[in-house]
Amino acid sequence: MRAVVVGASSGLGRCIGVGLAQRGARVAMLARRVDRLEKAAAEAGPGTLAIECDVTDDSSVAGAIAKAAADLGGIDALVYTPAIGPLARLADVEAHTWARMFATNVTGAALVTAAALPHLTASAGTALYLSSVSASQTPPWPGLSAYGVSKAALERLVHAWRVEQPGVNFTCCIVGDCAGGAGDGATGFADEWDWDLAAEFHPVWTARGLLAGSLLDVEDLVNAVDGVLRAGASVSTPTIVVTPRTTPPAPTA
Repeated sequence: MRAVVVGASSGLGRCIGVGLAQRGARVAMLARRVDRLEKAAAEAGPGTLAIECDVTDDSSVAGAIAKAAADLGGIDALVYTPAIGPLARLADVEAHTWARMFATNVTGAALVTAAALPHLTASAGTALYLSSVSASQTPPWPGLSAYGVSKAALERLVHAWRVEQPGVNFTCCIVGDCAGGAGDGATGFADEWDWDLAAEFHPVWTARGLLAGSLLDVEDLVNAVDGVLRAGASVSTPTIVVTPRTTPPAPTA
């Protein structure tokens, strides 16, 4: 399997890129931060490619996908993982934040897919995109509503690609609470959050049952992604949901 993993320098993207390579795939890992990307590729093993790519820039995307396809000899699988999730009340989300978030979470996915489409069509390949339970599986999360809106748009985008391009297997992977791996594999999703604001919202999330009470093992996520990519059309599905088991309530006396 020749796989391109976008957003592979850190977090879940890094875990998936490394994990696919360690499971036998030939992987091209794409991201902006070349230093981290090269470390990830080295961990993934010999033959793994590290290719610089800014998903918000058309020419960067086109060049990176072209290089990945040329070096791999084609593309059988595409995994899109980049995401920005600002913590803010909807009334406080400014235009530049909306633009930055959609450029990464939605428009970037469209640009990458368009660039990879000829190669995926040629291989009857699979494209998989990471979404969140907050987009369609739960009520909106106060403080993360803007993020949920962008992920809902991503899910709609994936369905639209599926309708327009039936020769490619498009799947949206909806991920529950997951901390990722260790080191650069740990999620940086909350790195820019205001922690005083987070302290206000966390009790609300808990009270509304939005938190699972446990974290998904990242290896389970990688196994699920690997399985979907290798199965191709035989299990082609619009959506898979990968969430942790909820923590059972404590026994009462």
